[in-house]
Amino acid sequence: MHFLPENIDNYALTHTEDEPELLKELARETWQKVLVPRMLSGHFQGRMLSLLSKLVQPKSILEIGTYTGYSALCLAEGLQKDGVLHTIDKNEELYDFQRKYFDRSSHGNQIKQYLGDALEIIKTIDDRFDLVFIDADKSNYSDYFHAIIDKISPGGIILSDNVLWSGKVTETPDPKDEDTKALIAYNKLLKEDDRVETVLLPIRDGLTISRVK
Repeated sequence: MHFLPENIDNYALTHTEDEPELLKELARETWQKVLVPRMLSGHFQGRMLSLLSKLVQPKSILEIGTYTGYSALCLAEGLQKDGVLHTIDKNEELYDFQRKYFDRSSHGNQIKQYLGDALEIIKTIDDRFDLVFIDADKSNYSDYFHAIIDKISPGGIILSDNVLWSGKVTETPDPKDEDTKALIAYNKLLKEDDRVETVLLPIRDGLTISRVK
């Protein structure tokens, strides 16, 4: 979802750091072989994730929602040399796809994959996170926040994707639209929870940056 006029959007992309070749290949194969390829972070957001990770210089990253691994590879670019990225997804059919690209990157040995229910898996990871990226089932965003907030280091960052949800969060949701209702509640939670300070960026489909106090 793009909220900017196409010419402005294209200009921004043209004047953004180039997309690495490995990620270009991953994106092409995703669009060729995987269902719902628009879920891919893509060039612009991927470079944003990479830059934010490099600014944080995390030793430990948690990603909730791996998809084909594009965002994980972007986030891994900012890892410390002895750092680790934990990435969770429930789609076992994509596991080998992800691993192929992880292992071709320079961060393959730093990326740990998990399959299953993220809320249960998070409980088993004995680590404190410096950076968390939430990009999974929207109905559980608030649950993910509550599951991770006490496992994030002071000054750590939570990135939340799709928080504008094609603009639906600005409208009265259909009573049956659970995802939109959940995102409205989540955005309110981030604004009002005094444990974090939050800025919602209206780029692509909305990306929130929350800093843990």
